[in-house]
Order: sequence, then C-alpha cells, then structure tokens
Amino acid sequence: MDTYNHQEELSEAIAAGERAIQSLQEAQAKLDSARNWGLLDLIGGGIFSGFMKHAKINDASVYIEQAKRDLSTFSDELDDVRDIEQLNVDVDGFLTFADFFFDGLIADFFVQSRINEGQEQISQAIIKVQNILARLKNA
Repeated sequence: MDTYNHQEELSEAIAAGERAIQSLQEAQAKLDSARNWGLLDLIGGGIFSGFMKHAKINDASVYIEQAKRDLSTFSDELDDVRDIEQLNVDVDGFLTFADFFFDGLIADFFVQSRINEGQEQISQAIIKVQNILARLKNA
C-alpha cells in the first residue's frame, strides 16, 4: 500500500526551501558586511577594519554551512515530490563553492574578489530556490 501524500510532500519541500532561502540570505548579508569592511580595509582602514572584515567572513561561513545543510535537505525533499518534472537545486555546485571559498583567504584584494564571487554564487542559489518554490506553491 502506497502511503504517499502529495500535499504533505509539497509542504515539506516548501518548508525546506524556505529554510534554505533564509540561511542563504543571512550568508549574503554577512558577506555584504564583509565586503564593505573589506573596501575600507583596501583604502587603508587599518587593523580594526581588517579584523571586522574577517569577523564578518567567519559569521558568513556559519550561515554558509547552514545553507549547505538546508540545501541538502531541500534537495532530499524535492526527491520525495512526485508528479512535478525537473525539480532540482544544484547543491553540489554550491557545496564546491563553499568549500573553495574558505580555503586560504590571504591577500586583501584576493579576499575582496572572493567575497564578490561568494555573493554572486549565493544570489544564484537564492534565485534557483525561489524559482523551485514558486513551482511547488503553484502545484
């Protein structure tokens, strides 16, 4: 006997997607702050601006790790939803980015470039999840 409940699976997928969006947005906000501190650091902000930049990067890493977990859960929940074609979020691409992002942050200019790349990756992930959520909510 198949006990599949389409509405329940949709609700679970939507909730997981909304959690993923929230953690991605938190990571993005922390990277925005890190970028601002980084710009100040590049123009001679001193020790304090460098410290704040790295503190915000560390804060962002916490949210990125949470986003990785949330995206993985979202992906699993999408697998449970039947009757809707082509629902997937590229968790692997985001995981690769997140792992790469935090390896060897050294020079200020390089860090600033990595922050910008991170913001772009997060923005793309948010858009993908939002698009999938829209399809789920209209199903």
